This record gives sequence, C-alpha cells and structure tokens, in this order.
Amino acid sequence: MALVREIPIDERPREKAMSFGVKTLTNVELLAILIRNGYQGYSSLKIAEELLKKANGIGGLTKLSNHELTSIKGIKKIKALELIACIELARRISYEDVKKKDVIKDPSNLIEWLKNEIGSETQENFLVVYLNVKNHVITYRILFKGTLDCSLVHPREIFKEALLHSSSKILLVHNHPSSDIEPSIADIEMTQQIVECGDMMGIIVLDHIIVSNHSHLSFRAKGLL
Repeated sequence: MALVREIPIDERPREKAMSFGVKTLTNVELLAILIRNGYQGYSSLKIAEELLKKANGIGGLTKLSNHELTSIKGIKKIKALELIACIELARRISYEDVKKKDVIKDPSNLIEWLKNEIGSETQENFLVVYLNVKNHVITYRILFKGTLDCSLVHPREIFKEALLHSSSKILLVHNHPSSDIEPSIADIEMTQQIVECGDMMGIIVLDHIIVSNHSHLSFRAKGLL
C-alpha cells in the first residue's frame, strides 16, 4: 500500500472525511485517522489493515489486549492505550443507549451490548442486569467469573444488589466461550433456583440470556423460563 502522502489528496482519510463526512470512510480509513502516523515505511492505512486483520474484523477490536495491539508494527504503548480508550468510549456510549429503552419491547441494543461486554470473554462471566418497573436498565453487575456452578452463583449476591437499587426485575446473562449457546443442565438448574428465590422476594426474573461473539439464546424464548 502506498504511503498516505502518495495518495491523491481527496482520497486521503482525513481530507476525505472533511470533504464528505466520516460516514463515507471505510473501517480501515477510520482506524487510520485514529492511528494518525505511519512507521518506517508503513502508512497509517497499512497499519490499520494489519490491525483489522489481527482482530478478524472490526467486531474483534474489543477482544485485543494491550499486548496484542503493540505486537502490530507501528502501534506502540501510547497508541495502543489511545485505541483501547476509544473502544471503551464506544462501549460506554452503547450502554447509555441501552439504558434509554424498554429492553423487553426492544431488546436488540441490549443483546448487541451484552455480546460486546462479555461475548468474547475466554472464561464464563455471569452478569445480572437490574431493571425498573418500566424495563429500563438501572445498572448491571458482573457477579462471577469462571465455570458456572449453582454453589458458586449464590442468589444472595444477586438479590442484595436488586434491593440496593430498588430493582423489581432482573435479567440473568452469561457467556459461553465455546460459542455453543445451548444451555447446560447446570445452567437450567441454576436459573430455576434463582427464579424461585426471586418469587419469594417479589423480584421477577424476566429472562436468562446466553451470549457468544455472534449469537445469543433466550431461556424465555426457548420455553425454559
């Protein structure tokens, strides 16, 4: 790939963005603007291409560690930190958007946010989303990391947070690192235990959602809740 200075001015990412708007830019061009400078014959566009290749596409950027980023020629510690900060900002913006909607009537944003939040984790994460009476998100907590087990995911921790935030409804969420989103017997038994505890406390368990990078499963839609 040619150096940026060798590309016609109106085709360079920054100039193209200023003339036609950032929506006209490719993912490579957007990343090149964030990367800014090339390195030893590598243009910012070439570095951006290598970054997307390393991530297996733009959706994989959230999975890259600082070490993985700095393994790419032209990305040093400060640049890696800047990219991680941009990704984190995007994640937080996504979460703020989720909080504004009824996540039961319109779950699409919630599902995408959950995939980005824990779908790519290499170990199981158990997350609880706390809702108000209008099904708007109050907050969320990752309560457990590791192989899920009924004895480890204790209802006490789940409902303590619900009471603390005056949450009348909750969503249970966990990821399957294997990408096989079918629930295990342990998943089903754990869910039933939490539902029964919620019934006694007057707190509704609306659903249990299993997510992976690219897919999800709803216990309620599956008839398991």
